[in-house]
Amino acid sequence: MIELLAPAGNLERLKIAYLYGADACYIGGYNYSLRANAINFSDKELKEACLFAHNLNKKLYVTVNIVLHNSDLNGLKEYLIELENIGVDAVIVSDIAVIKCIKDNNIDLEVHLSTQSSTLNYEAALFYKELGVKRIVLARESSREDIKCIKDKTGLDLECFIQGAMCTSISGKCVLSNVTTNRDSNRGGCAQICRWTFKIDDKEEIFSMTPKDLNMSIYLKDMMDIGVNSFKVEGRMRSVYYIATVISEYRKLFDKIKSNTLTEADILYSNDIINRCANRESVPQFYDKFPTHEEQYYLGREEVSNQDFLGIVLKNCEDNKILVEQRNYFKIGDVVEIFGPNMEPITYTINKIYNEDFESVDVARHPRMLTYLEVDRIIPEGAMVRLKVFDKNSYL
Repeated sequence: MIELLAPAGNLERLKIAYLYGADACYIGGYNYSLRANAINFSDKELKEACLFAHNLNKKLYVTVNIVLHNSDLNGLKEYLIELENIGVDAVIVSDIAVIKCIKDNNIDLEVHLSTQSSTLNYEAALFYKELGVKRIVLARESSREDIKCIKDKTGLDLECFIQGAMCTSISGKCVLSNVTTNRDSNRGGCAQICRWTFKIDDKEEIFSMTPKDLNMSIYLKDMMDIGVNSFKVEGRMRSVYYIATVISEYRKLFDKIKSNTLTEADILYSNDIINRCANRESVPQFYDKFPTHEEQYYLGREEVSNQDFLGIVLKNCEDNKILVEQRNYFKIGDVVEIFGPNMEPITYTINKIYNEDFESVDVARHPRMLTYLEVDRIIPEGAMVRLKVFDKNSYL
């Protein structure tokens, strides 16, 4: 079983993730989830998310992965029973107390061990296997040798991160946020101190401890060959554009591996597309070697959010028009790319723009402005419009 696993911070992102090729999504409820700053899901939304996933024959996992204090035990059993009743496919947990609660109360929930448990050896994996854990989400610091050894020794399903933010501490075991802002990083309140920059004494120089992001696109087939089952993208607080872009590119790479048609040009193109939609550079990190200064930002950095994402297609209309909700400024003459579910990206030069009253305009400059564009083909709802930056033919 090979699975592409996507993050989702709300229902809109969840639906985008599935439509763009995710096999499963992981989300958080209002309680017991490590992304307290994400919008997260109410009980009603959890039910809707589960129904949406299962109607597509896809899976839904819910994070219950905070480090529990005594007060957090109140209501834990009831919450887990509610997740069982909703029908989620698994819970992602880090605290043994949650595993014990599920076991002691015969709650029918599959348990996946969170990366917060920092599993890096087979003995720890075997320990959790005896407790009933079905899948281990390995620490982001796992090397190829670590992964292969754990798979060979345990036979467990293994889930590994392939894309997204890294943590300065081992898989999130950090107290920098606690001591500097009084926000508990292990209970969902991380202030991301490792992204800050610090002055060095009275000098003009600055110091940072920020790791570059993770990107495993060049190692996907090798990871499959050594037994990784689930390939996880980080980012429950990421935008719909980020999720759509990253998931769609990894989906293409997965499908090409499956059909034995993957080329180096495919990897290079997808890698550039993926890197373009994130603010930080991305590298393989620990998989192939121990990270050096090349995988880290030490003396500061610039994180420039690109403005490539121009709009999202809301529906097809008569007279070869599509209704587009604007997300960034665009104008007549811009060369753009439209990409979406179940379609090859198309290149399109904007020749006419109409506002919501069907009046001709030269630019779309107002946030979330409703516009009509003339396109001579059917475009699926949920497709996205971005500036065309890369020409795939140039990689061949």
